[in-house]
Amino acid sequence: MLNISKKSAPCFMNFSRLQQITNMQAEINQKNLEIELLKLEKDTADIVHPSFLAQKCQTLQSMNNHLEAVLKEKRSLRQRLLKPMCQEHLPIEAGYHSYLVHLLELAVTFIERLETHLETIRNIPHLDEHVKKMSKALAEMDILVTKTEELAENILKWREQQKEVSSCIPKILAEENFLTTPPLPLSSKVHVQNVHAK
Repeated sequence: MLNISKKSAPCFMNFSRLQQITNMQAEINQKNLEIELLKLEKDTADIVHPSFLAQKCQTLQSMNNHLEAVLKEKRSLRQRLLKPMCQEHLPIEAGYHSYLVHLLELAVTFIERLETHLETIRNIPHLDEHVKKMSKALAEMDILVTKTEELAENILKWREQQKEVSSCIPKILAEENFLTTPPLPLSSKVHVQNVHAK
């Protein structure tokens, strides 16, 4: 009798399963929330982490010290900027100014092409290898050219043969028509002769 009372009804079993599913979904939602919080903490670690904050504070402090020094020396810096530069450049006589302009143009051109010159110098050790590759590519191109010429000749021959065949086809068809047409019966020949005789 006690065993019978311990058995739960099927509707209560479904209710307990539904309760378990609800509990599991709540647990999954809780874990997802914890994962999102960890991701957010990871993404914002460079902003709120003490070591990163200390580095940023040090950088800001050094910038602040530099700006304070500039502000302290503001008057002397302004005077230096207003004062014309003297004895800090090479005096060049007026006759050589045109040469200097040309020299500066050459220097600018050289600096613009410096990277290509350096690349050329870097490629010098590989020059033999590149020459071998180019000669091999040229040989392959020669082979392809000869094959192309042979193919063009074959195409021209084929076209001539096709023209000959296409010109012979009407003749062959005419001969076949002549051979396949039945001869007129003798009575029709006699009839035709009588008609011509009249």
